[in-house]
Amino acid sequence: MIKVEPYRPQPFIDFSLQANVDAYQAALARVRAELLGKHYPLIIDGERIDTAEKLLSTNPCDTSEIVGSTARATTEHAQRALDGAWTAWATWKAWDVDARARILLGAAAILKRRRLEACALMTLEVGKNYAEADVEVAEGIDFLEYYAREAMKYGGFGAADTTWYEGEENGLMYLSLGVGVSISPWNFPCAIFAGMLAAPIVAGNCVIAKPAEDSGMTAAFVVDILIEAGLPAGVLQFLPGVGEEVGEYLVQSARTRFITFTGSRSVGLHINEAAAKVHKGQKWLKRVILELGGKDALIVDETADIQGAVTAALQGAFGFNGQKCSAMSRLVVVNSVYDSVVDAFVERAAALTVGTGEANANVTAVVNAESFDKIRAYQEIGKGEGKLLLGGQAPGKHGGKTGHYVQPTIFGDVDRHARIAQEEIFGPVITVLRARDWQDALDIANSTEYGLTGGVCSRDRARLEQARNEFEVGNLYFNRKITGAIVGVQPFGGYNMSGTDSKAGGPEYLGNFMQMKAVTERF
Repeated sequence: MIKVEPYRPQPFIDFSLQANVDAYQAALARVRAELLGKHYPLIIDGERIDTAEKLLSTNPCDTSEIVGSTARATTEHAQRALDGAWTAWATWKAWDVDARARILLGAAAILKRRRLEACALMTLEVGKNYAEADVEVAEGIDFLEYYAREAMKYGGFGAADTTWYEGEENGLMYLSLGVGVSISPWNFPCAIFAGMLAAPIVAGNCVIAKPAEDSGMTAAFVVDILIEAGLPAGVLQFLPGVGEEVGEYLVQSARTRFITFTGSRSVGLHINEAAAKVHKGQKWLKRVILELGGKDALIVDETADIQGAVTAALQGAFGFNGQKCSAMSRLVVVNSVYDSVVDAFVERAAALTVGTGEANANVTAVVNAESFDKIRAYQEIGKGEGKLLLGGQAPGKHGGKTGHYVQPTIFGDVDRHARIAQEEIFGPVITVLRARDWQDALDIANSTEYGLTGGVCSRDRARLEQARNEFEVGNLYFNRKITGAIVGVQPFGGYNMSGTDSKAGGPEYLGNFMQMKAVTERF
């Protein structure tokens, strides 16, 4: 077994120090000079293949600027990728687990060295400010480091305990599944993309990566790092393309063994349904790992530290413009402190700066025109369902730049059954709900079909213990923000309509990509 120091999460960069701000801005200048306008081809069996059609990556904070492009895969490319991946698997599955883990550790080391470069690229491609980009790259490094170490537990015969039986040797083996497809989101184009690849690959599988159309540049950056770290040709096939075309083909294919998807509820449910159908020539049930978003609530009761609760709400609501599946989109406040909490929350939110990621604004542009139009529509719906307390507009411009800019928006006194209290908006639009008391607040929090993240700000121990058992979420936080799960510290994933509760960054996650064989020999 590789001798490596125990896993420790990466520390975050402190941007209150001017030297770190200067370093980030220098990285932005380098990326503009070296990567802006770059084109990334497909990668099939290690061969870089260009296509006539391209997918353009646009700066959401300045839509006149093209950040770069990727090739656009077709179903024919997907078929070739499946062929190559299954061929590569015949060799890759036989690699010693320590050897596979070394590649992840090598990739983590490279990403550490290129940390600010990766951050700057995301600032341009998806509009992340400095801290949001940095914590994401740190998470990407953590996934590589953590899964490398976890994989070492699964090597060899007898990796899992069985009960002794006279006269026999009995043991369990963990085997890889084969070839799967990873369909990743644009909101964490480094961390989630890397994690969704690293886990199945280190478990001995081959993966076809279909990144989100809006973040192909960052995805290609990560793929190049894995290849530089020594990943053999064919183990990872890079196939940027349109989900309804390439993604659909791979999901439907009888040769796809597993599918891992992070994204919207509607797409995830379609994938789940499509994957359940057995096609001619298919000899397995496809394994599906889904993370589908949430309608996440933070409860504040009358015993809470009000200022601490407001800080938690602000951070959870507006970090990366609310474009996180874990973001706080519902603030549930008991009646006796409703006015004081909401007044402070609105005042703090009104002070947030709006602008570009490069200027390190608190709230930047949302990712694309589709998101912009969706959020703007929910702003109008909200005006009929609650009291507008802040924002409510989507100007589409800021500081002379045309971009997907949406004002931080807060609606108060919203009914728990209102659309803006039930449907995932995925933007800086917050619903505040008034609860009669603690029990009513908990009932409101549990009144959606989702179950991803949630939180409680309270000093009442009995209430915290009740929430521990009854708050229906996969990740529950007390007296802090409800975003920012750290790999290995807070394994992440929800249930109900939030997904399969697969717990990314946790000790059981690699098991999603392996199957067990029990072997008995009688002597």
